[in-house]
Amino acid sequence: MSFRARHLLGVEPLAPDEIVTLLDLAESYVSLNRRTVKHGDALDGLTQINLFFEASTRTQSSFELAGKRLGADVMNMAVAQSSVKKGETLIDTALTLNAMHPDLLVVRHPESGAVNLLAEKVNCAVINAGDGRHEHPTQALLDALTIRRAKGRLHRLTIAICGDIAHSRVARSNLILLGKMENRVRLVGPATLMPSGVAELGCEVFEDMRAGLDEADVVMMLRLQKERMDGGFIPSEREYYHRWGLDAEKLALAKPDAIVMHPGPMNRGVEIDGTIADDINRSVIQDQVEMGVAVRMAAMDLLARNLRAERGARAAGDVYV
Repeated sequence: MSFRARHLLGVEPLAPDEIVTLLDLAESYVSLNRRTVKHGDALDGLTQINLFFEASTRTQSSFELAGKRLGADVMNMAVAQSSVKKGETLIDTALTLNAMHPDLLVVRHPESGAVNLLAEKVNCAVINAGDGRHEHPTQALLDALTIRRAKGRLHRLTIAICGDIAHSRVARSNLILLGKMENRVRLVGPATLMPSGVAELGCEVFEDMRAGLDEADVVMMLRLQKERMDGGFIPSEREYYHRWGLDAEKLALAKPDAIVMHPGPMNRGVEIDGTIADDINRSVIQDQVEMGVAVRMAAMDLLARNLRAERGARAAGDVYV
């Protein structure tokens, strides 16, 4: 299988064939997760530490479940009660964890680049579970798997990513991944919520929601990330919903078989109408949650294979590249 990465820090370093390898393996884990007995042995004997500096429900729980289903010893580190709150630096935390000899370290951090820094200080495989506004690679991968299963392919689709683009690491990772897979990507939202240099990202930009959704195959809504906003980015939630919230009238402009996505948690009546979010014929939001477990199982499986190969080469005295 073609997957060469030692860490999964972002989508950007992945080649298209590596993305396909991971998604193909995740397909097998979708089947496993739907069985009565849901356990595999890919991580038997390995230790997984989940280190979340930001609150998370879906991501942390799915990584925990993924690790346990594959046989890992899983530890969730409670950062709120850890030495980080006593002033310990990120590097000291990394060195402390490294001394425990983990095999897989899953990290979410509010600062962009923090996970990359940790990866430089430890001997295990590191997975980025979201760092600042930088990337959230497993979210983009689970979105890709959801799209591929719903549409039958992951190329030459028109995909509209709508809402708070500027503060969204989900948008950034999806933009990179979907671009690698030869899709037409549109960013839709108010100018105040577009990142600087957006014209250089290789996508189309729309401030008019209706124009942005025209003939789209996929409508991906984003959460308004108020915790990352330090100014008046939108006039009001009511006005935001009127102009950029997904309702039936706007969705009617997309293709009749267009699917609706949202990474969660949703602000119903702000980003998306609740009726659309719950529409089993259009919404794949719950499918995204299911795919999240399978994709994270596949990511840890592939990284564990590379880790074991590296350790085996070192033990044999070979040079591992």
